[in-house]
Amino acid sequence: MIREKETTLYLGPQHPGITGNMMVKLKVQGDTVVSATTHVGYLHRAFEKLIERRNWLNAFTLLCRFCVPEPDPMELTYARAVEELDNREVPERAKYIRVIVMELARLQSFLLWYAGQAGSGGLYTMGQWSVGDRNYILDLFEDLTGGRIYHMYIWPGGVRRDLPEGWTDKVLRTMDYLEGRQKDYNQLMFDNTVFQKRAKGVGIVPKEKAVEWGLVGPPLRGTGIKSDVRIDEPYEIYDKLDFVVPTFEGGDVWARAMVRQEEFRQSISIIRQAIEKMPKGDYYNKVPNPMKWIVPKGQAWAKTESVRGEIGFYVASNGTNKPYRVHAKGAAYSHGVTILEKVLPGQNIADVSFIMNSLGVCPPEIER
Repeated sequence: MIREKETTLYLGPQHPGITGNMMVKLKVQGDTVVSATTHVGYLHRAFEKLIERRNWLNAFTLLCRFCVPEPDPMELTYARAVEELDNREVPERAKYIRVIVMELARLQSFLLWYAGQAGSGGLYTMGQWSVGDRNYILDLFEDLTGGRIYHMYIWPGGVRRDLPEGWTDKVLRTMDYLEGRQKDYNQLMFDNTVFQKRAKGVGIVPKEKAVEWGLVGPPLRGTGIKSDVRIDEPYEIYDKLDFVVPTFEGGDVWARAMVRQEEFRQSISIIRQAIEKMPKGDYYNKVPNPMKWIVPKGQAWAKTESVRGEIGFYVASNGTNKPYRVHAKGAAYSHGVTILEKVLPGQNIADVSFIMNSLGVCPPEIER
């Protein structure tokens, strides 16, 4: 019997199948992965320490960089922690606006995920469609905040500015369009036999190990475990809205795709409800001069549900105009290191990027 030679292969950081600036060191025999080691730190890093050297509001220019495809949950989580430290109330209208922004952020991130997941499986048309459709949401963000990717819109005390005239009508038209596109997405990707054969039984995370390994978000719900911060520990006005947290059995790439497919629909429903129920009133409980704003001594922890799962911020103040300590905890570390390294051995080399995309890895959040 001829034994195949073991070879070391470096995937990334330049490889398009890598979800950002990271590299996975693979040992392979033939086309089968024997072991995998994650290496990060090629671009964004040390955000926590950089934030600790800025005042409470200047931190927002760095928060967005923790995960470029999904900056808004970082803003909200940090803002909620600072609000707890400062005992600062948020106007009711601002809470509704925040939820609309968060769900729009989920939709655009899902569309980007569609592109990455389909592209790593050879369905490049899906990426062209979904990235094109994502631009409609980025247009909404540009109208609202002035920026398409980085927004720095959610602040302690509310949001930076009120909704522009006619903006909610544009949002509703966009939701109608995206809802109509679901049939096309299904026919091209989810109902595609090739995609199903590539996804089913690939990259399985055992249900009994999911929580122990730190799985969160759609990947966790793809093992059949129902867990969502928006339901388990409601924040803003999520407890006033009607939506479903989907689950799917299997723990593989297919199950994670099915969860995201349904969550896309749920986010559209949440946005419509929030717009319908949103009250008039103030949108911002203004903070003092940022250069002189002293946040009382103390420590706070806040967590939210991002598109990749639970993220949290620990923020401590020593009674000055800068955070004493900031620590971020997101899905990327467990998904991109712990779980990825456990799941890849035994998989085909062609499925490495496919599996990584399904887990939702955001490298800068690891080397933070």
